[in-house]
Amino acid sequence: MDRAGHPDRRVLLVGGLVAATAALAGCSPTSAASSATSAPPEPAPTTPAAAFTRLMEGNERWVSGDLRHPDRDPDRREFVAQKQEPFGAILSCIDSRVPPELLFDTGLGDLYVMRTGGEAIGPVVTGSVEYGPMTSGTPLIVVLGHQRCGAIEAAYKSIRDGKPLPGNLEAIAKALRPAYEQVHGGGGDPVDSMARAQVTLTAADLRSNQDLAPLVKKGALAVVGAYYSLDTGKVEVLAGAPA
Repeated sequence: MDRAGHPDRRVLLVGGLVAATAALAGCSPTSAASSATSAPPEPAPTTPAAAFTRLMEGNERWVSGDLRHPDRDPDRREFVAQKQEPFGAILSCIDSRVPPELLFDTGLGDLYVMRTGGEAIGPVVTGSVEYGPMTSGTPLIVVLGHQRCGAIEAAYKSIRDGKPLPGNLEAIAKALRPAYEQVHGGGGDPVDSMARAQVTLTAADLRSNQDLAPLVKKGALAVVGAYYSLDTGKVEVLAGAPA
């Protein structure tokens, strides 16, 4: 039989499969997921109470696993490329298990983040924390300590035993000495107590410093001390939550 004018059935089948595969690719889980990686942007909160609520709601999502991943897509990247208006400034530890952007379920342009060992603070760090509130009206600062902090533990043992830490690590121990002195000789877990003391002391210092105190007094800024549980993912407020 002459088949010159008729396409081979196998060719038709292959062609059909290719077309179907291409059509399905547009509805693949990967494509659908990529279009839903970020929630629609929300206006940045402008008051301490609203900023605090936004952060704590994000932490609740982190704890439950019901994450929104807001402000993390190319549109957001382009939106903040020329201008940023973060609603919070976070001073936290360098610990790899305590990334503020993740545990508060935030994204690009939402937070100023400063990270030092044990939240140790000095003039440069203080200036970095002050930057947002003093230049762009950022209404919230959070000093965030955490469970099982290695920097706190190393400083505690160094001060207790009178054995300086090597290199510039000793500068961290010196910065943490006031927290050590506050809890030394007390009961309970001394390292955990020192971590919490470091948070409350640092938050109090920031709240009362000559540049931030006027903003706090007029209600334009809140400085919150908080503690993060590695076990549960929950942020516990220690002091300074805005009403």
